[in-house]
Amino acid sequence: MSESVADLILASASPRRSELLRQIGVRFTILAADIDEARLGQESPADYVSRLALEKARAGYSRQEQNSSGDRALPSLGADTIVVCDGQIFGKPRNQADAAAMLMALSGKVHTVMTAVAVSQGPCSSSRLTKTLVRFRTISQSECQTYWQTGEPQGKAGGYAVQGCGAVFVDHLEGSYSGVVGLPLNETAELLGEFGIPVWTSQPPG
Repeated sequence: MSESVADLILASASPRRSELLRQIGVRFTILAADIDEARLGQESPADYVSRLALEKARAGYSRQEQNSSGDRALPSLGADTIVVCDGQIFGKPRNQADAAAMLMALSGKVHTVMTAVAVSQGPCSSSRLTKTLVRFRTISQSECQTYWQTGEPQGKAGGYAVQGCGAVFVDHLEGSYSGVVGLPLNETAELLGEFGIPVWTSQPPG
């Protein structure tokens, strides 16, 4: 979508977040933010994921200003998702072995999926954090290996996609399903409303 008909900058290259914004009819354009995602000291999981979402939103807004050709500056949305189990944070797996280790650590347990979403427009910023409980059934090593071959674990927090083949591992989910996918829609719509950004627009994004 061109910026001339957009109401929002999406500071993410995630196709899942684009799909979810389209689902609620938000008109947006993509300016992916590249930030340092290293955890700071003893930063709690909630503080960590919230900070990353806010930094992405601010970075997206800054990129827009740098690329601006006189057009109005749009609010920028950033989001981040992590999986937390037994006090350990699981981000995106580095390789097949890492993905398998993550899944085996989650096997037969309840874990928490935290997704933070933030919107920034110059000096004004606001954010939301969702926590969803997900329980996995017991998973075998051979399932981990087969699942890797689907290509889904790559680039996914915790090494799985609840909206795809990874759904077969989920025994129970309590909280925001869309938050586990990557963008909690209820909280996102509330946040966008603070910045006067409409949802369910009549003109769908291209």
